[in-house]
Amino acid sequence: MENNSLTTGSGKIPFWRDVRVLRVLFQGIFLLGVILLLAILYRNMLEGLRGLGLTLNLNFFQDEAGFDISEGAIPYDPSDTYLKAFWVGILNTLSVSIIGIVCATLIGLLFGIARLSSNWLIRTVAAAYVECFRNIPLLLQIIFWYTAVVAQLPNVRESISLFGGAFINNRGIYLPAPEPTSSLKIWLWFLGAGLLLAVILYIVRWRQLQQLDRPGFRAKWALPAFLIVALCGWFLTPGSPFTLDLPALQGFNYQGGMRFTPEFSSLLIGLSIYTSAFIAEVVRSGIQSVVKGQREAAKAVGLKEGQTLRLVVLPQAIPIIVPPLTSQYLNLAKNSSLATAVAFPDLFHVGDTMMNQTGQSIPVFAMIMVSYLVMSLTTSAAMNWYNRWITRIGR
Repeated sequence: MENNSLTTGSGKIPFWRDVRVLRVLFQGIFLLGVILLLAILYRNMLEGLRGLGLTLNLNFFQDEAGFDISEGAIPYDPSDTYLKAFWVGILNTLSVSIIGIVCATLIGLLFGIARLSSNWLIRTVAAAYVECFRNIPLLLQIIFWYTAVVAQLPNVRESISLFGGAFINNRGIYLPAPEPTSSLKIWLWFLGAGLLLAVILYIVRWRQLQQLDRPGFRAKWALPAFLIVALCGWFLTPGSPFTLDLPALQGFNYQGGMRFTPEFSSLLIGLSIYTSAFIAEVVRSGIQSVVKGQREAAKAVGLKEGQTLRLVVLPQAIPIIVPPLTSQYLNLAKNSSLATAVAFPDLFHVGDTMMNQTGQSIPVFAMIMVSYLVMSLTTSAAMNWYNRWITRIGR
């Protein structure tokens, strides 16, 4: 019988007909084409810069910045380098993003659950909140909070006092700040012992629930044990581990404590409220995706509404909620670049000032994009790890 196969006499396929070889070959050719295209674009860019009398380098980062930054997470002086100014912008972006993520998550979780309430008033208020804030552009919301709310607060002499230690006025929000003392090291030993005890009790409780084959709060013993050890350590430690630095009116403004400027406050409020409206919808849809029979089964075994939500519904809804929730976290971090509308010195605002002073637009733009990319990839990786972990625990 005639052999119609494509093999040679030795039974091997020629490499020019091997699909695996051709696949790698064509991918290599495509990759080479991309590299050549990027090289051509890079050469054209260098020629264009040379024609303008500019060079492409990062040496200017060691020069004196010469401009002031209104606020920052680390000390900064105009005599510092451009590199330190850039770091101040990164830290400012990280601070508003991290605090905004926490606030938006808490608010979104609250209104997402409220949207499913059996109470008509609570359900309607939550729906109005979501539909209002998610359909107004974020830039308008930030400007509104800055000009119509924060800027209209009382002046320093007429500050709103909260609990006698916090003050709100048109120059910012002033809160007590904890200051560590020499006794903190001793208290940290108690915290370590409490944490070790909590881990042991958590493992014991987890194994007990597995043997009983029923849901339960795994930190039922661990959390109280940790709090008791930490509280006992606080009183047994000679001297207080922390003292409160209270803001006090000195001259024309409050000094001491922790201050949130009007720019930071309005940006944080705008980002938190806008993003929380989307998170509320993510939470609502995730909860509703859980089969109704799960709630009925929980009710049949005598679980209350709060227990059903905490022990049955949310553990099944979280793996569904996390992927879209990650997108909202990434959006919040990237939307923080709108801080320039209220003159908050975030990464983009500081980078824009550097570009105006040095003329090195391309290197600064590249570093800004790389910084946002690293922050986004880190957030995405952390959320993906958490999603895999919670999914594995649910099994």
